[in-house]
Amino acid sequence: MPAFLSAPPFRHAHDREIFRLAVPTFFALVSEPLFLLSDTAIVGTLGTAPLGGLGVAGQVLMTLANLCIFLAYGTTSAVARRFGAGEAAAGLRSGIDGLWLALIIGAAILALGYPAAPWLVDALGASPEVAPHALTYLRISLLSTPALLIIMAGTGVLRGLQDATTPLAVAVGTNLANIGLAALLVLALDWGIAGSAWATVAAQSAGAAVYVAVVLRAARRRGVSPAPSTEGLRAAVGAGAALFVRTVSLRVVLIVCTAVAARLGDPEIAAHQVATQIWSLLVFAMDAVAIAGQAIIGRYLGASDAAGARAATRRMVEWGVLAGLLFMLLVFAVRPWAPLLFTDDPQVHRLLLGALVVVALMQPLSGVVMVLDGILMGAGDQRYLAWASFWTMVVFLPCAAAVRYGFSGDSDPGLVALWCAFAVWMAARGVTLGLRARGDAWLVVGSARP
Repeated sequence: MPAFLSAPPFRHAHDREIFRLAVPTFFALVSEPLFLLSDTAIVGTLGTAPLGGLGVAGQVLMTLANLCIFLAYGTTSAVARRFGAGEAAAGLRSGIDGLWLALIIGAAILALGYPAAPWLVDALGASPEVAPHALTYLRISLLSTPALLIIMAGTGVLRGLQDATTPLAVAVGTNLANIGLAALLVLALDWGIAGSAWATVAAQSAGAAVYVAVVLRAARRRGVSPAPSTEGLRAAVGAGAALFVRTVSLRVVLIVCTAVAARLGDPEIAAHQVATQIWSLLVFAMDAVAIAGQAIIGRYLGASDAAGARAATRRMVEWGVLAGLLFMLLVFAVRPWAPLLFTDDPQVHRLLLGALVVVALMQPLSGVVMVLDGILMGAGDQRYLAWASFWTMVVFLPCAAAVRYGFSGDSDPGLVALWCAFAVWMAARGVTLGLRARGDAWLVVGSARP
């Protein structure tokens, strides 16, 4: 048995609970990009302009969703800690307050986003042909924002209660309904891109209704009021604000990477897009373990079992390393043929082959970073995560600037250098998260983190 493993794969005492949560979570995560591909294919039958409109509006909607992901993560941590302490009713109280916060934020986004939609579409550079389609899709889809955020918070509630199966069922059901409705409204009834947007509104509203029904039924069984509490909302806002800073810092890094690649040249941005999608796909599997870590660590700390939290942390880090090593070998194995799936441009091929070397070598480190991020999130260590994310972003920006001004568009090493800068950022995250995990400051036990 290798020295760095505490037990062979699938033989550790914590493996069962890790995979009971991680496997359904992985398939729930994967269902979303598969749905987006199907929706894109349906709208693509309408022509280039509607497809471009979907792309522009989709970027706005995805950014809003990513910035509000704290509704899922913060709720998971709060509910899991209460659940571990044997206070399921208090956990549901936290979950209900999370749902109310999601509704409030969703209504605010709708109220602000609807009149701002033309400006948002114009800011993304939509052409006169694309802009009307983007505006139509964005304004209709914004109606589903409260439902989308309720789904996020509801997912967090159930994962905090150690239930990853129901979120999987809701995710798959919602996405299948969305695809079916989009096909009906766009292809059969000829509603155009508006049909795809209304399908999204209907499907996400149904998914939100399922989560609300499940949570309210559990609340009734335990005598928990469905009304919001001022204290609970304040706690949810506090945790959410820190996680919002964390998410913004991560998004800045990804956006700067794209901006630098675009300035290196058209072949560079094309190769960067493909490399980024490959990296993102691999992150899904690691993120599943991280999300499982949120629920597991919150439960152990809520039960005042610091030793159990330590043991589970080590095992999940081991799985992060193992997954990273596997993905590293996989990327190297498919690297010679991967460019052929996306483009026939020989320059893009060459650039992508270089970038994929860095993507492959990053995988073990990425596995550790993703897992530790989820573990500290589950411990309720959101304030540290916010500051750590901010400072690692600060470390990354000079590296990105050096690539931007140190390489010309005709310099092939430019894209590799950009991915090396990204690797520096990932290493900085590994250092900050690893040092925190080695200490005891995050091991705060009890039903509520001070």
